Amino acid sequence: MKAHNKWLTAPLAAGLAAALLSGCGEEKGGDAGDAGGSVTVGMSDDILATDPAAGYDPGSWLLFNNVFQSLLGFPKGTSVPQPEAADKCGFDQGGSKVYRCTLRDGLKFSNGNPLTSEDVKFSFERALKINDPNGPAPLLSTIEKIDTPDEKTVVFRLKVPDATFPSKIASGAGSIVDHREYEDGELRSDGKAVGSGPYKLDSFQDGQAVFSPNPDYKGTVKVQNGGVTLKFFHGDRKALGTAMQKGEIDVAYRGLAAGDIAAIQAADTTSEREIKVIEGSSAEVQHLVFNVNDPIVGKLGVRKAIAHLVDRDAIVNNIYRSTATPLYSIIPAGIVGHNTAYVNEYGDRPQREKAEQALRSAGVDGKVKLTLWSTPTRYGPSTDDELKLIAKQLNDSKLFDATVKSVEFEQYEKDIKAGKYGVYVKGWVPDYPDPDNFTQPFFGPGNVLNNHYDNSKITGTLVPRTAATADRAATEDDFGTLQDLVAKELPILPLWQGKQYAVARDGVTGLEWTLDASTVFRFWEIKKSQS
Repeated sequence: MKAHNKWLTAPLAAGLAAALLSGCGEEKGGDAGDAGGSVTVGMSDDILATDPAAGYDPGSWLLFNNVFQSLLGFPKGTSVPQPEAADKCGFDQGGSKVYRCTLRDGLKFSNGNPLTSEDVKFSFERALKINDPNGPAPLLSTIEKIDTPDEKTVVFRLKVPDATFPSKIASGAGSIVDHREYEDGELRSDGKAVGSGPYKLDSFQDGQAVFSPNPDYKGTVKVQNGGVTLKFFHGDRKALGTAMQKGEIDVAYRGLAAGDIAAIQAADTTSEREIKVIEGSSAEVQHLVFNVNDPIVGKLGVRKAIAHLVDRDAIVNNIYRSTATPLYSIIPAGIVGHNTAYVNEYGDRPQREKAEQALRSAGVDGKVKLTLWSTPTRYGPSTDDELKLIAKQLNDSKLFDATVKSVEFEQYEKDIKAGKYGVYVKGWVPDYPDPDNFTQPFFGPGNVLNNHYDNSKITGTLVPRTAATADRAATEDDFGTLQDLVAKELPILPLWQGKQYAVARDGVTGLEWTLDASTVFRFWEIKKSQS
């Protein structure tokens, strides 16, 4: 799969999550007249696309998840996809190559047109046909054919067994569009969006997007507000914070830096505060990546020495102000299959003696001269400082002579693909909350890390076998084996797993349900008192 724009931005303010199950009843959208007032949300990200065939960035998927329906969705508090536009879905005969869905009765788009199996088939085939370089087509690449035997039935025939298919189509990649409103082979360019989700997009401009409850919505959620105005701050975190302090926005989402969050939390001295912070977990991760073809870190002993010296606790405490947690596996906590393989191999504290032993066993004498490559803003404003701290940790051991160089992202990506870097930083935000999305993209030829690592047992046995196993709990042993192999061979070194935050003014509730490992920011859960 392609990396696109789903590489994360670092553990900055986002929204957050808790872990309670929601009901799966059916709700009519209505005008939300008995709900709370309209909510104004500010974020530093932009929405890069209003057409689901083109967007693959966090801002665009935020729009898709609220304006469009998918066959399946991720209800609050669960990472297991559940029926949304569909009444039921499942693999045929217990396999994982034929996936069948039956639509709910009475589905309509916000323009009043009926939603049928024809629209579902059109939406997926259109995304694949357009194959926009910044779109979600790679997530749908296992689809071979789509049959629609009647208006309510959709049958996906897959090229290979793909047990993660339900999670993929529950994401923004599964957005259903009206075949009468969208061109078959062209992207929509008027900034409008017509879906069947809980909200309508009333207007979309450079500075803001306005959403109102969709009265024709028929699905599993109940809208708790009278509408949402989303204000864009185009990466200006200072302006976002100022708007929050002045009361110009009700919620700050995706944009306040770790220091801003820490300052607000430190001010939490009374039970009645004008601004509050809601904290929760996230599946966003960051890794140090090793080019295994590099003349220096291509030596396993050098990589092992680095693994023995990196102090994750110092990184999350000193750089990220505890807005992240140390990560010791490629699959983060909260995702099926997570283990602590790197603790087993290298411990959870720096061990200079073992680092030196690893170097000497590999025939490396004297200090290792090393450059750590960073990019200044793509993974958050603290990335360069983080890499400088790692370099200091290595240098303090007297075993390394490490420096840091930072390159703007466009050039950074080009240089990585050209194999110019030995050690560099990468972050990842999942497309869907399944262990497959933290493993399959990272290994084998053409992997998104571009680090030339390939293990035939991983690519030839473990990844295909886990992909074919519909019972995801039954994949734990294989994913455990995969993680143990990666920890031993060290193509990447996990650093941290992000936390997520929403900052809200008094009177705003429901934010604990707005984001979890599914990466779905649920407008409908936010409520603002009208008093």
